[in-house]
Amino acid sequence: MRCLALPLVFLLAAATPSNAEDFRIGVAAPFSGSFSILGSQIRDGARVALAQDKDAVELFEQDTACSPEGGAAAARALIADRVSVVVGFICTEAVEAALPLLTEAGIPTITPGVRTATLTDGRERSGFLVYRTAPRADAERDAVAQILSERWRKEFFAIVDDGTIYGRELAESLRASAELQKLEPVFKDTFRPQLDNQVGLAGRLKRAGATHVFVGGDRSDIAILARDAKGMDYVLTIAGGEALRAENSTVPLAEGTLMVGLPRWADIASPQALQALKAAEVLPDGYVLPAYAAAQTALAASEKGDVNAALAKERFETALGPFSFDGKGDLDTSFYRLFRFDGEDFREVE
Repeated sequence: MRCLALPLVFLLAAATPSNAEDFRIGVAAPFSGSFSILGSQIRDGARVALAQDKDAVELFEQDTACSPEGGAAAARALIADRVSVVVGFICTEAVEAALPLLTEAGIPTITPGVRTATLTDGRERSGFLVYRTAPRADAERDAVAQILSERWRKEFFAIVDDGTIYGRELAESLRASAELQKLEPVFKDTFRPQLDNQVGLAGRLKRAGATHVFVGGDRSDIAILARDAKGMDYVLTIAGGEALRAENSTVPLAEGTLMVGLPRWADIASPQALQALKAAEVLPDGYVLPAYAAAQTALAASEKGDVNAALAKERFETALGPFSFDGKGDLDTSFYRLFRFDGEDFREVE
């Protein structure tokens, strides 16, 4: 990725001192160490987004180093810079160290990177001025439960998991949601992962009469199960979580495999944002577009005067769609969707 050749503190357009004072936005991310490439994505997205605004904006950037010490140091520096809002953070340790300082200074933080659920769950007690545009860590399992329990109401479905915390949580969430809707899976089980074959699991599913199965597990096990079911002339629809996109497997993933997961940000971004990134020679990878949308939100809130009040109540149009926040500071809409593998890529199911 090529970074924009802009100074650390820069003026995007000519402005009066009062305008510059009104629009001081901080960016906090790891610009050093093993996570620096992700920090660069945050910085590039924010820079390009703010460069599209016709008014003057001063952007102040601080390295969090993805550590508690770095997060606190970045917060103190941004307070000294008199920013009105901070965008960034990808590491829980850094943001947790920064938030007490930024909140005491009355500076809200918008994070497009930290997914830890406790970040916002404790907001009523802590009073931290934090808003999250990233999905929560538990958003995937909630989406699995909501999407599949609704779509599989009339199907003979099964729920299995690989025994890991990740797989079990996804499976249990779907089971609980189905139970609330008085839906009963025809089969439930925990299977042994990372085997050369899953013939035994496929056989048990077939004997139970399952036509659909959710697998709380990784891509490799799901690909092997689909292969072995096909070898038994068993027509089985298999769904999994976003781990299906995260890794390759030696056995090809079967066409028709379903995934509840996040879209690729470039697939849902506005044409204007993609064009702006292209003109700046910034690839829309990783955190670039989430940071772009978070910076747009920060700027729009700054223009309202009381940034925190605006973030708590207003709706903001961004490159990734409309953003508004619930009482905890999380986005009140979910990015999770249902996708089907077409043999080459995942395509959204209408």
